[in-house]
Amino acid sequence: MKNNINQNKHIPVLLNETLEALNLQPGMNVIDGTVGGGGHAEQILERTAPNGRLLGLDLDEAALETARRNLERFASRAMLVRANYRDVHQVLLSTSFGSFQAALLDLGYSSLEIDDPARGFSLRLDGPLDMRFDREQEVSAASIVNSYPLSELARIFTEYGEEREAKRIAEAIVTARRRERIVSTLRLAEVIAAAVSAPRRRQRIHPATKVFQALRIVTNDEFGNVRQGLEQLLEGMDDGGRLAVISFHSLEDRIVKLFFREQVRAGLATAVIRKPLVASQEEIERNPRSRSAKLRCIEKIART
Repeated sequence: MKNNINQNKHIPVLLNETLEALNLQPGMNVIDGTVGGGGHAEQILERTAPNGRLLGLDLDEAALETARRNLERFASRAMLVRANYRDVHQVLLSTSFGSFQAALLDLGYSSLEIDDPARGFSLRLDGPLDMRFDREQEVSAASIVNSYPLSELARIFTEYGEEREAKRIAEAIVTARRRERIVSTLRLAEVIAAAVSAPRRRQRIHPATKVFQALRIVTNDEFGNVRQGLEQLLEGMDDGGRLAVISFHSLEDRIVKLFFREQVRAGLATAVIRKPLVASQEEIERNPRSRSAKLRCIEKIART
């Protein structure tokens, strides 16, 4: 997650812990599969100076433009490509980047997206019900909300949002969309808030939070991205290379945890971090969005 205080200032989560876990050395080539505004990437390039290189991937062109500005001083050492990290194998085949010895995935979404009402991620800012990281893809949150059957909406809210009142919310959405398509974030939030039980409406956390999370995950196939991205990054990196992942909610962290465990048990990797690292209280106070972050890291074992 690459948060920002202003348009060009980023606060990378668990920065020092991530740099140490990756065991960065001068001359290393590193892939940042979720480069965002370049917060982690900037420090990775500093640690791998004078001739280490970084390949930064992101689907969001606005984020890439910010990264280009923030990494401009590194010139050709920073290669930025608009792509999904699940397609890293194809990117490597189509570029001159070559081999790499470390990789990072920061699975949190960026405030470049959250704080832009036009992107439709925030339930507190009115905007189109979009939620696409890749704005060229056809599927949006609006298309899901307005076309998926009740049973599928309820499943999505339960499975990806862990929403206890999923069926009630899905029923309310289907009823509301019969009258008029739900096309804005605040309209969806209103429908959800009216549907949940009275105690939920009095809680500090907005009752639409889990549904918005579920819609974002499904709109962008985030869990599919994680599974395929982990496989491609570990397979493609040099022996002895390290793969670090920062996750922000339990479902995503579970995918990472199980994948890493499988690789260790198969003798393909060793655990660099036995238990996930979390943000210190000082970091949480400085950057509240780091509160739920977990860092895991493994090292690829040479195959005989």
